[in-house]
Amino acid sequence: MEVNDLDLLSIQEADTLIDGARKAQIEFSRFSQEEIDEIVRCIAEIAERESERLARLAVDETGFGVYEHKAIKNRFASRTVYESIKDLRTVGIINEDKKNKILEIAAPVGVIGALVPCTNPTSTVIFKTLIAVKSGNAIVFSPHPSALKCIMETTEVLKDIAHKVGAPEDLISCMSMPTLKGTAELMRLSSLILATGGSAMVKAAYSSGVPALGVGPGNTPAFIERSADIPLAVKRIIAGKTFDNGTICSSEQSIVTEDCIMQDVKKELADQGAYFVEGNDMKLLAKLIQKPGGGLNPGIVGQPAAKLAEMAGIKVPYGAFVLVCEQTGVGKDYPFSMEKLSPILAFYTEENRYKACMRCIELLEYGGMGHTLAIHSNNEKVIREFALKKPVSRLLINTSSSLGAIGATTNLLPSLTLGCGTIGGNATSDNVGVMHLINIRRAAYGVREAEELVPRAEEKISNIDINMVTRLVLERLRELNKKVE
Repeated sequence: MEVNDLDLLSIQEADTLIDGARKAQIEFSRFSQEEIDEIVRCIAEIAERESERLARLAVDETGFGVYEHKAIKNRFASRTVYESIKDLRTVGIINEDKKNKILEIAAPVGVIGALVPCTNPTSTVIFKTLIAVKSGNAIVFSPHPSALKCIMETTEVLKDIAHKVGAPEDLISCMSMPTLKGTAELMRLSSLILATGGSAMVKAAYSSGVPALGVGPGNTPAFIERSADIPLAVKRIIAGKTFDNGTICSSEQSIVTEDCIMQDVKKELADQGAYFVEGNDMKLLAKLIQKPGGGLNPGIVGQPAAKLAEMAGIKVPYGAFVLVCEQTGVGKDYPFSMEKLSPILAFYTEENRYKACMRCIELLEYGGMGHTLAIHSNNEKVIREFALKKPVSRLLINTSSSLGAIGATTNLLPSLTLGCGTIGGNATSDNVGVMHLINIRRAAYGVREAEELVPRAEEKISNIDINMVTRLVLERLRELNKKVE
């Protein structure tokens, strides 16, 4: 690939930022737990205070999502994440096992190269900054070009407050000229890559030769089982799907239900603001979703239902929050079955829960393996059956999947980076947090001497005697058997 002048400038910038971050991190490694905790507290406080302004910047620049919801995500990334990490020990001895005589000592990984998506730009910067600084690391951001300004502004706000309360100046920084080659250089020079974004970007992170924590795409099915509270299940699904116009990777992409409750579910969806698109209108909407050569049309990401209808050239009732299309198949020929990152839902009806289960797995295999599955049910046997068998890292029960997966409506670790495990091509299945950014050094005291590992002479003789007696008895039994025959 040809290297142009902008690439050269981007590569040079990455080199400069990494060099400054390394020096800052070395200085930061001498800070006490109390000093780090105060810096983290101040970062969280200013991020929460600026949450609405930064949300407005994100919506204005990217055109994605809902301003009020992005403000909620910013507050979640600051206040909720902070509350979950503030009491963690991340410096020096973090655990002592007196019984087994082992000390666990935290050591930062160094400089984190952080890739930020355009769908959740400001909240991702806040989240990653908090967990990086709390774990004693420096962080350098590579922003998605479509969200460059709001990501840089968020970084500057957090960097400024951290420096004012004592952090080294280059502990937090951001590329201003991100290109593919510049980002590749940033990843190559980092100690650890923390990648959130599309599949190609995550794959590049894992191919960089540097340890990486990347997350895969979500294509979350929401199964409404016959025992579910249908009005409540529908309310939760619509709330999750419409939150920030579906830009969270764990947002619901399809509803799967059973024949016996299908009519009740459809009626409830309609009553709560969903609109079923049918006939030729469905074809027009399908054409909008998928690019001619396959893949998601980025123009629909984070757009409201009314605008999506306008873009597709169809009419929907005023007040329709979600567009729903009944489907019978999964794959490239069925655009509604893919991850849509917008308030569009596929709708599947199956004969029973076993077939519904297989449909959910089929949907996951088409772009969501290892990520998230939601189930709405009051049958604990069915819930546990799903938990044991489904190829996901998160099974969310009776909650909105978009908000439950990140730990907003559940007690999962609050995070905006959701691992999919090896089944999804990721290094972790966890909600990524502070402890993923720390190396743990273990100091182990001796508890036995080497000679204790070698059997004593009398034990050897005893074992030999037993073996010899056993062999003689077996030989005698074989002789007696031959005589009887």
